[in-house]
Amino acid sequence: MHKVTFIPGDGIGPEVAEAAQRVLEATGVEFQWDVVIIGEKAQEMFGTPLPDEALQSIKKNKVALKGPVTTPVGSGFRSVNVALRQKLDLYACLRPYKVYPGVPTLYKNV
Repeated sequence: MHKVTFIPGDGIGPEVAEAAQRVLEATGVEFQWDVVIIGEKAQEMFGTPLPDEALQSIKKNKVALKGPVTTPVGSGFRSVNVALRQKLDLYACLRPYKVYPGVPTLYKNV
């Protein structure tokens, strides 16, 4: 059983994150989902867009599946995503990129 922090996100986040969750579950691997809230909904519920409970869950599980998150206006955070990376001391934000033959791209041989 793999324990994973699940962060639905805001806006289209829950729909996207739940679709990714279903894909992972379709592999047959067993997951235990620890659902936590960050972003606008967390601001409304807890008075902060990045509750300590969410950070503790990610630290405990060492992995999270996160949907897109909105930073509430006037929350004191430049970005919830940036705050999350800083609090967890993350240094990379990977963006997969693939070049397809015959399709024009900005970058070659990536």
